[in-house]
Amino acid sequence: MNPLQSDTLLRNTAVTGGMTLLSRCLGLLRDILFARLFGAGLDTFLVALRLPNFLRRLFAEGGLVQAFVPVLTEYRLHRERSAVQALIAQLSAILGVLLCVLALLGMLCAPLLIWLFAPGFYGDVRHAQAAAMLRITFPYLPLIALTALAGAILNSWGRFAAPAFTPALFNLSLIGCALWLSPTLEMPVHALAWGVLLAGVLQLLFLAAALARSGLLVRPRWRSDRAGARRIARLMLPTLFGSSVTQINTLVDTLIASFLAAGSISWLYYADRLMEFPLGVFGIALSTVLLPALARCHAAGDDKQANLTLDWALRWVMLISIPAAAGLIILAEAIITTLFQYDQFTLDDVHRCAAALAAYAIGLPGLVLVKVLATAYYSRQQTATPVRFGMIAVGVNLSLNLLLVYSFAHVGLAMATAMAAWVQALLLYRGLSNAGLYRPGPGWPWLLLSIVAACLVMTVALRLQLHTDWTVQTALERALHLGVALGTGVALYLGTMLLLGQQPPRLAVEPPD
Repeated sequence: MNPLQSDTLLRNTAVTGGMTLLSRCLGLLRDILFARLFGAGLDTFLVALRLPNFLRRLFAEGGLVQAFVPVLTEYRLHRERSAVQALIAQLSAILGVLLCVLALLGMLCAPLLIWLFAPGFYGDVRHAQAAAMLRITFPYLPLIALTALAGAILNSWGRFAAPAFTPALFNLSLIGCALWLSPTLEMPVHALAWGVLLAGVLQLLFLAAALARSGLLVRPRWRSDRAGARRIARLMLPTLFGSSVTQINTLVDTLIASFLAAGSISWLYYADRLMEFPLGVFGIALSTVLLPALARCHAAGDDKQANLTLDWALRWVMLISIPAAAGLIILAEAIITTLFQYDQFTLDDVHRCAAALAAYAIGLPGLVLVKVLATAYYSRQQTATPVRFGMIAVGVNLSLNLLLVYSFAHVGLAMATAMAAWVQALLLYRGLSNAGLYRPGPGWPWLLLSIVAACLVMTVALRLQLHTDWTVQTALERALHLGVALGTGVALYLGTMLLLGQQPPRLAVEPPD
């Protein structure tokens, strides 16, 4: 990969990651607010959100985007603009109608769905509360699916900032409703469900405006390009499963956690949100930029450039995800204490949540690898193989859930998710390698050894800073102490990498021999 191409990918990843970072910071602020207002009492809302959120990732951000972007890229390269507009018009019409019908069915069947996906709630007040909120959150599905379609169109044209910013609107909506709507309701937590619905409206309007400014807004129309829509549907059906394994595993975790102690779903939620912070800022941002880049390479028949691009991405995955996982494991309790241990969030909640975070963090590099490696398949419009590996990962997760939950309760569910992520990542990598679709470039052994050495130096430094009792400190003292620890760890990691000859800005442009 030449320096110009690497710089372009880095710049696009930085833009997407920067906007995602803003959204994640707002999400962190949202979760801190939730912990103060509701403590570990979010179980019913989280169940009501999880099902439409799962379907959103299944139909929209997962299967739709992975199938749509490669086809749209091919249309842009080889067909007239009118054909591109016809494809967009056809797909938006089908998607809008299909998911509106699905949302209506979900609202009508809300009690049954809660019984299916959180059977542990049956027989107590949580079942009725969750069903009532599910009726409010389900219309979010068609709104966010059309938002995802708009974002995929903008990404295909190299416009990454606006789609990456839209999750910030979700967090702002929930923060606003938690602060100002919840005090006015008999059931304050219901305000969060209304916040989800409001967020869907705001996100769709925001990206529709972005499409209009770019001259890409197209009115939905039936029968404008049925052949293109059928082609996307054929690609989409397998990706519905293959790209959403993590969400399926999370749904299974929620189902099992509904039988555990009250608060288990909330502890897993807070831990997952913190683990999702580096995953979203870097992993999802990188895969978002990588998909259209690889799709262009394959549409142009440039397999060499595709291999160099994937190799570049995998080096960055290792460079960032491994130290991020180590930091989360070491600082789990300090992070949870600093962010959440106030008001309704107790010290017991801290311990239980931190244990889940440490377990989740073990799988962080695996989760990022899955995002990147699966993109290599989808960019080639190859969807069957990731589906097969995804099915294996779901089976591994379910088996480990049943094996570990009896001994480790909710922490066992997090451990199973982490192990399943590594299994899926290894299968995806082996599949690419065996098919000759990826050949590692030079310098990989020294890069991995350098990362391990730098992580060991960082780990020792962080351990030396954890002897203070964080629970007796004020919020400001905790924040300053955590900030110093994080800054020291990052500086030592990067410094050690530089001493060992690794230069991240030029990584994979001129890889070392």
